[in-house]
Amino acid sequence: MPEPMLSVHEMYKSFGNNAVLRGINVDVHPGEVLALIGGNGAGKSTLVKCVMGIYRPDQGQIFINGTIMDANSPQASLQRGVYLVPQEPMLFPNMTVEQNVVMGFHEKKAVLHERLIELVQQLGWNLDLSRSARTLSIAEQQLVEILRGLLRDAQILFLDEPTSALTFDEVNSLFKIIGDLKKKKISLIYITHRLNEVFMIATHVAIMRDGLITLHGKVEEFTHEMLVKGLLPDDAAERKPAASPGAGEKPDSAQQAAAQQAVSSGAAIPVFELQNYSGYGFADINLKIFPGEILGLCGVVGAGRTELAMTIYGRDIVKSGRAYLNGENITGFKTREVIKKGINYVPEDRFLNGIFRISTIAGNMTSAWLGLRKGMFLNFKNEAKVTEKYIAEFRIKTSGPSQEMSSLSGGNQQKVVIGRALSTTPRLVILDEPTRGIDAGARGDIYAIINELRENKVAVLLISSDIEEIVELSDRAVAMYQGTIKAEFSKDKITQDNLMSASFGVYNGDGHESR
Repeated sequence: MPEPMLSVHEMYKSFGNNAVLRGINVDVHPGEVLALIGGNGAGKSTLVKCVMGIYRPDQGQIFINGTIMDANSPQASLQRGVYLVPQEPMLFPNMTVEQNVVMGFHEKKAVLHERLIELVQQLGWNLDLSRSARTLSIAEQQLVEILRGLLRDAQILFLDEPTSALTFDEVNSLFKIIGDLKKKKISLIYITHRLNEVFMIATHVAIMRDGLITLHGKVEEFTHEMLVKGLLPDDAAERKPAASPGAGEKPDSAQQAAAQQAVSSGAAIPVFELQNYSGYGFADINLKIFPGEILGLCGVVGAGRTELAMTIYGRDIVKSGRAYLNGENITGFKTREVIKKGINYVPEDRFLNGIFRISTIAGNMTSAWLGLRKGMFLNFKNEAKVTEKYIAEFRIKTSGPSQEMSSLSGGNQQKVVIGRALSTTPRLVILDEPTRGIDAGARGDIYAIINELRENKVAVLLISSDIEEIVELSDRAVAMYQGTIKAEFSKDKITQDNLMSASFGVYNGDGHESR
């Protein structure tokens, strides 16, 4: 057995009285892909940051190719061939894509340019290297971060949720690159919440819970069910069925069939309607959403999904067409008026647009009220009541409403953002990638929340890059392609094949690709 490329021995790390890592032992050999999975707060990010030199462990040792490494700075880790592709992109907005990728290299610009062009072509990514980083979508920013790591020829590569915002083709391209890296004996630690990816790309898997690696072995030794069971908390038996991803509570089938018949016959009255609606990134959108209906919206990156949502929410300009909420024309209304009328939005990027990091949970939960209140002062008693309500209902793991938002795990932050949207009692909720970058348990909780919205007759526009999520939750679905709606599907036609074909513009109406 060759020497491990990366070996972590008895690593401990605490923040105050909070023990985050409690004796981590893990080895990754050359050419292995270790899938590291675990709930938010399990300690995955802390482990990675210790190896990267961002945090100094309280105890433990790190070995690179058999030699001990003093990871006292990120620079020291980079020099030893360790690179982290972060989940949340960290780019310089005023620089170009190419400038962001090649920063820190000492080679000639022409040589770096040729290497970068070759790498982009290998990936099959259509990415303009001269674009300003500020113009990139979050998915495109993720591509730039991956390019940074691949161009540096790292021997140990951490990939933190690399596919969370990528399209189907981009994911396949990335997997091909990972396959090539495996052949080159590069060690990869692949952090993901998508269990299917574990079986597609990993050679080994490790499950982290409460600061410990509780299960570890070759991928072929595990089943999907074993991984799910290993991820769930100790109180999993007490959870509702919806707590397990892909097993959300279903509404009464007869009730749902009746509702679908009313929609198809035209008898139902829509809560929200768009007529020939056009804006920046999309054109001539016609759709209706009915009370208690989850309308799934899919499409590849650049299809115009988020641009459509932002325009409905009053953040971007309407070029033409009309938007109606309960029959009232709300075209061109600003965000404050849109919220007052009964629409709220959970953004795609919670870190950039969704949270106030240094504010409290209560402050984040009720911030949507600021434009709705009467008078100069907030009702703190009402604020506390609402915050406690959503903390309890959404199972938010926190020490209380006054806890700082930045100290919560990603899944719990997302629950707070959803709670804020619902605190204004909307008639329509737009959920843009609601489960992006969160763990299995939190994903199940959010599925339960979405299904409860359906039961309470709230209309939901569900935007997701996860096709399985659209199939699982939607009552109807539409697919956008190059800024227009390519196809609409009733419940019995919502399949991965149909949605994927329509998203790539090749759906011809019968579930097959057009030629």
